[in-house]
Amino acid sequence: MKDDVELGRLEDLPKDYVEDLTHVNLVPLWPSLRGVLPPTRPRPLTQATAWNYKDIRPLLMKAGEVTPIEKAERRVLVLANPGHGLQKMQASSAIYLGMQLLLPGELAPPHRHTPNAVRMVVEGEGAYTTVQGEKCLMARGDLILTPTGLWHEHGHDGDKPVVWLDVLDLPLVYYTETSYHINGDEQKVAPGHGEQQYRAAGVVPTPMFARADKAYPMLRFPWVDVKASLISLANDPSNVEAVQVTYTNPLTGQDVENILGFYALMLRPGQKLRLPARSPACVFHVIEGAMKLEFEDKTFPLTEADTCCVPGYGEVFLSNQSAKEPTFIFMTDESPLHRKLGVYENWG
Repeated sequence: MKDDVELGRLEDLPKDYVEDLTHVNLVPLWPSLRGVLPPTRPRPLTQATAWNYKDIRPLLMKAGEVTPIEKAERRVLVLANPGHGLQKMQASSAIYLGMQLLLPGELAPPHRHTPNAVRMVVEGEGAYTTVQGEKCLMARGDLILTPTGLWHEHGHDGDKPVVWLDVLDLPLVYYTETSYHINGDEQKVAPGHGEQQYRAAGVVPTPMFARADKAYPMLRFPWVDVKASLISLANDPSNVEAVQVTYTNPLTGQDVENILGFYALMLRPGQKLRLPARSPACVFHVIEGAMKLEFEDKTFPLTEADTCCVPGYGEVFLSNQSAKEPTFIFMTDESPLHRKLGVYENWG
């Protein structure tokens, strides 16, 4: 059957027949078939959307004035994609984004939940996230994991506001009706830091001398180390294309979490990079520098701390706006999920 064959519409059916179907919780498939199985390629609800930090920051600071942490638990402004409807609080079908504010002296109380989360630090110093007893200091550009089921809390010993970007797989976990949280007591901080034990690529602690195996042996990825890796890659003359690294579990080599993937990308001075059309939606967050992002008929100028989300199945073009300095970008996408579902596509 050809895809352009016109199927019957719901309004073509006798009204009493539709009422009889509704009475016993039945619906005809054919009027909606093209909606759930569109021809040739999906029709994403996700729209290419950008959120500029210059717009977010004053509203986030205002939230700190009008809502104490005790009333908010997590003081967050959600980066919602209009294609999904703002009330759904989704950046894409599987990605949730939020800008979270913690003020000096505040504590976001301990809890754990089923969605996976990461924190990309945007601004400030002096805050920390304690994850399952490991205290992870927070500095700009650091990535901190709070995977599914692990206890975590946020505290602030500094003297200026700290802001970070939350990235969760909440939309998917909520859709599967498995999303919930449990409150807990303040954690006892244990000695040791994963980022020290797994600092060098290809070198891990020998099991007989290391701590007991953990599902998530490295919870904090300091930006100073990630940036150095990108610069080292860029200086390698054999690396002529994208200067990109993937945040991975140092023991398994797999993605650090099981639903979303996380990456850091460097654009060389003046570089324009084409990213091929792939099935997963992708989020771009500028850590340092400035770039222009082009997707289909939309163009977004992005500077430090700006964030943009684009749907899958379309090429993306990134252009460094500086001819002298590199631009560094944090990215997250749905690739691990798509691979597990067997629907991942890369159209080159």
